[in-house]
Amino acid sequence: MDIDLIFRIAAIGILVSVLNAVLTKSGREEQAMMTTLAGLIVVLMMIVKEIANLFETVKTIFQF
Repeated sequence: MDIDLIFRIAAIGILVSVLNAVLTKSGREEQAMMTTLAGLIVVLMMIVKEIANLFETVKTIFQF
């Protein structure tokens, strides 16, 4: 697995966590939840892209 991908996912997690805490403490729970969901979607898109690349590699290896 690409180490850079792990660091990007960790950075997004840290950023979302900090934003969530700040927004929650300022009484903006709805924005905090939306921030968390947006972070989750970004990370899922990154992972889906990597899985698609994996499938393309496997497809190329077995020449389907």
